[in-house]
Amino acid sequence: MELLSEKKIKHLYTVADRIRELVIESLLHAGSGHSAGPLGMADIFSSLYFHILTHDPKKPLWDGRDHLILSNGHICPVQYVSLALAGYFPITELLTLRKIDSRLQGHPHRGSLPGVETTSGPLGSGLSQSIGLALGLSLDKKKNRIYCLMSDGEHQEGNTWEAVMFAGKKKLSNLTTIIDRNNIQIDGFTEDVMPLESLRKKYEAFGWNVIDVNGHNIEEFIYAVLEAQSVFEKPTVIIAHTIPGKGVQFMEKNYTWHGKVPNKKEAEEAIHEIRSLGNKISHE
Repeated sequence: MELLSEKKIKHLYTVADRIRELVIESLLHAGSGHSAGPLGMADIFSSLYFHILTHDPKKPLWDGRDHLILSNGHICPVQYVSLALAGYFPITELLTLRKIDSRLQGHPHRGSLPGVETTSGPLGSGLSQSIGLALGLSLDKKKNRIYCLMSDGEHQEGNTWEAVMFAGKKKLSNLTTIIDRNNIQIDGFTEDVMPLESLRKKYEAFGWNVIDVNGHNIEEFIYAVLEAQSVFEKPTVIIAHTIPGKGVQFMEKNYTWHGKVPNKKEAEEAIHEIRSLGNKISHE
């Protein structure tokens, strides 16, 4: 990973805001999908694809790459936009999101789009997939790292906790899980639907290294990943506290935007807000 300069941090925030714009445009053209989660994870995806991950858009299946597994596949617009900006496929293709015969399906589908590592759909499967990859690479003594993106809501799934136990037992230090702790799900706030706290204590009980971060502070997030890379005796989970709908005030912290998209007027307002604020969006 290259050195993190002030110039690079500013660039990553700029990329994150561009990701937000393209997410809005993609969802508007699609007419269906999820808005809040993708906007809330833009800073993290900017950090991953443009600073943290070892990857090569010209060689998507390169053996030396890190693997990013998107368990909460419904936020795939943020991954699609990040992949396009990184050079995996043309940016213009983003406007085909969720269209018939599009490679950009409503959930990521392995084999249909370069850079997509696994197929996701039912929540709670991604961590098990990640563990399989991490264990295989560990047995082969390879240095590739696995990054698993998860929602907080999928921690209401029993198979998630089976996977958490297994990874802790196997001490998979090449695995870093990133939880989008935005406190919402399609039916409301997580702590009203099915309380999750304390996530930290639960993961620690199963033998994980746990780091809490502000998911909108890029520098803080990157240093958390560096810490994870320096831990050799256990897997790491980064609990990234994010604001759903980040950057668009009428969407922020509003769970009704979990599974709906803006109309034309709302999209124009959202993009105007993102562009007018630019790097002035609060990341503290």
